[in-house]
Amino acid sequence: MKPDLNQSRRSFITSTAGVATAVVGVGISGCQGGSKDRQLKFASLAAAEEELEQLVKAQKLVTSTTWNWAQTLVHCAQSIEYSMTGYPRPNSELFQRTVGFAAFEAFSWRGRMTHDLAEGIPGAPLLDAKVEPAQALERLRGAVLGFRQWSASLKPHFAYGALSKKEYELAHAMHLANHLSAFHAER
Repeated sequence: MKPDLNQSRRSFITSTAGVATAVVGVGISGCQGGSKDRQLKFASLAAAEEELEQLVKAQKLVTSTTWNWAQTLVHCAQSIEYSMTGYPRPNSELFQRTVGFAAFEAFSWRGRMTHDLAEGIPGAPLLDAKVEPAQALERLRGAVLGFRQWSASLKPHFAYGALSKKEYELAHAMHLANHLSAFHAER
């Protein structure tokens, strides 16, 4: 009997998902929410934008993360921009095809990414704590619009490797969900 390659692939992903998720905190992204993590899930950038607009309307935002609101928005904008221009310091192709691929598959299966909410993109400029929130918000909105309009090929993700536009949208949406989960309007 011929082996079922799809079943073998699913078994591999299932068996490595836990390992990949653990490694994520070390080498991919590490965005772990604190005790105030709202555990948002977005499958599209449109869903992320809806939550973003709700948070923008808040009188005061409270967070359990190291980065302030503007730094978080700039970080998310950087990630989207780099998907079009190229990440400054990607992991090796071997890492991307093994651990990175398994991590993306695990996150996709869960519908949620988790990583260190204070870990910058490798090689990206440090985030300025004094950046104006309005400026950061416009940068993120511009990045999302640019991504939507992008028709050229996308650059490999620094950890996950080559992704289709649909996969990249999911990755960006999950990334935004992870970061926005750490913010809530003070009542």
